[in-house]
Amino acid sequence: MPLSTSTTPSPVASPFRLEPHGLELPFRRARLAAREWLTRSYVRVRLEGTELAGFTSLGADDHIRVFFPDGSPQTVEELRAAPSREYTPLAWGEDWLELEFALHGDPDAGTAGVAAAWAARAPLGTVAGVGGPRGSKVLVGRPDGWLLAGDETAVPAIRRFCRAMDQASLGSILIEVPGSAEELAIAAPSGVRVEFVHRGTAPAGTALAARLDAITAADRPSGSVFGFVAAEQSIVKPGRGLLLDRWGLSPEHVVVKGYWKRGESEYHAPH
Repeated sequence: MPLSTSTTPSPVASPFRLEPHGLELPFRRARLAAREWLTRSYVRVRLEGTELAGFTSLGADDHIRVFFPDGSPQTVEELRAAPSREYTPLAWGEDWLELEFALHGDPDAGTAGVAAAWAARAPLGTVAGVGGPRGSKVLVGRPDGWLLAGDETAVPAIRRFCRAMDQASLGSILIEVPGSAEELAIAAPSGVRVEFVHRGTAPAGTALAARLDAITAADRPSGSVFGFVAAEQSIVKPGRGLLLDRWGLSPEHVVVKGYWKRGESEYHAPH
């Protein structure tokens, strides 16, 4: 008797995946070498130091912990005891590391947090500590389509995802900022549309949430889509609602997280 032939189609393998990678967790000492204001509330800083040799960050959404001491700590223990916050590394080399900071509050008026005040006002040469990243999720392969969305705090990760795109990539990027004066240049392929969502004086995340809620199932790109949404913690529900519910993407193909939480300076973004 001949073997029967199934008419059920075989599942099509996704052209990409998010692959976890563990990393060593060294602690490094560096100094503030330069700052560049990209808008009135967004600054890029450069750290330098021989201990940055060997630094690596495999995933676009990686987090490192940056320590901001008051003064010049003499020991590693003193540096580790300093206030710290988590950031996505933007770029690095043999002895340097670049970070970008979205400043909330006014450093001159004393209403900014410790990291914002340091990024805005610390004298060049000031010591900082760098720990991590402790692990990465690496995008392996090529998505058929992209949806990247976030507020200013997600811009470094969005910039890094853009570096992973080729010139034929297709998709959309949505970035929430207060207004047109705070729009940031994003280097994306011509087939990836960049849209800025202005929140004005509304709470952070609300304008982006409304924009995500307005995207329908019919707007879903064809093929295998990678989705990334990161902003204030309240963005998680509308982000999942779009990517998982209306678009039906696999949870393995999306990253949705709160990078910060209103009123909680010590909030840690999930890894």
